[in-house]
Amino acid sequence: MLPVLYSFRRCPYAMRARLALAVSEQSCELREVVLRSKPAELLQASPKGTVPVLVLPGGQVIEQSLDIMLWALERRDPAEWLASQKGNVDDMLELIAACDTEFKANLDRYKYPQRYDNVDALFHRQQCAAWLERLEQWLDERGGALFGEKPSLADAAIMPFVRQFSQVDRAWFDAQPWPNLQGWLAEWLHSPLFATVMVRHEPWQGGQGPTFP
Repeated sequence: MLPVLYSFRRCPYAMRARLALAVSEQSCELREVVLRSKPAELLQASPKGTVPVLVLPGGQVIEQSLDIMLWALERRDPAEWLASQKGNVDDMLELIAACDTEFKANLDRYKYPQRYDNVDALFHRQQCAAWLERLEQWLDERGGALFGEKPSLADAAIMPFVRQFSQVDRAWFDAQPWPNLQGWLAEWLHSPLFATVMVRHEPWQGGQGPTFP
């Protein structure tokens, strides 16, 4: 039996989990979820009902995207995403935590201001921009990736959220003085690895046979 991954193609959390599973060459059964009609099997495995969720053959459930990434890379890490050139795993996790809290909170209010009361979307765009300027500097100082010259866990975990930010107003994003960040993002988006994890799959329904990425 293979692990089962419940995923949603455009979700940045699911995206980063798929990236780690793909780079580690971990086979799994992919179940693409329609968020407005979640299959009972997903809710049974993880009542929180969000993706990604990885169900292992022995029944263990991994409910957080970063935990899925670490599970896959600790089993097999051919691209050495956990062996950064500048910094260690704890340093990477610290930067990822800042993305998942500080940056993500402002990104949500920029992208979905209608979901919040009395929100100024442009204010939150500027808060995001201030954080991205830090990444621009990191990329300039560290050789093209966040922790050295080659991608790491941090790059794969953060890139989907930078991608999401860039898509809110692409013309504005492209006009910013962030050549390192824009080049870094473009390189990810045009990579064979990203193309692999972004293949479209029909939504999975309970009782349906397995779907493989």
